[in-house]
Amino acid sequence: MIRHEPRKRPERWEAVSAHVKHRWQIPFVAFEWGWDWVAFLLSNWSFLEVLEYLGSFSVLIGVILYFSESGDRIKQRHYQAWQVINTAQGKGGSGGRIDALQELNEDKVPLVGVDVSSAFLQGLKLERANLLRADFSAADLRGSDLKSADFTSADLHSANLRGSDLEGTSFEHANLNDVDLVGSNLAKAKLDEADLGGADLRLTNLQNIEWRQLKNIRMANIAGVKNAPEGFVEWAIKNGAIQVQGSND
Repeated sequence: MIRHEPRKRPERWEAVSAHVKHRWQIPFVAFEWGWDWVAFLLSNWSFLEVLEYLGSFSVLIGVILYFSESGDRIKQRHYQAWQVINTAQGKGGSGGRIDALQELNEDKVPLVGVDVSSAFLQGLKLERANLLRADFSAADLRGSDLKSADFTSADLHSANLRGSDLEGTSFEHANLNDVDLVGSNLAKAKLDEADLGGADLRLTNLQNIEWRQLKNIRMANIAGVKNAPEGFVEWAIKNGAIQVQGSND
């Protein structure tokens, strides 16, 4: 804040002009002397000081309003994210849905029942997301980070999850028919009542998965699975799984 102090009263023109040595300097000295008077008069005008206080007060009010309206701005941002997701529903491509989904999840907004079927979502990052009953069928999710996400009762049939991190993810009661999980990390995943019929599990990390109550694994390809729990491979083959090496392309 500017500190206002009354300025010293300028000298009379006669006294100032008496010190001018050259006539050509008079216009410049007169110009400066005039502004000295303006500054002197304004320095004694309290109204200007009041205006400065009001300006500082308006800044304070602006800061208070900014923070008081932060909730409305967040709601508006969430509304726009949902609008992006819903507008692109049923369409291929990304359509801005990767950023929208990640933004909502970062703000801990539940994504229950979200429909992104057939969407191109490679590299999606939805760690710990609540995706209960979501529809990711036929979606391209290669290389995604979905650690500890909750896909309970979700539909992921024909989805491509190759090379994805699914550690600790819950697929309880989920539809994983014909899902591509080649090279993905399923460590500690929950698969109780999940349907893995026709799934491609080649080279998948199955360390410490919960599998005892798997609903279906018929025709699932388990060739080269890694860290499979004791008894899993035998159980899977007995219940219709296959082991076909083939190409990983």
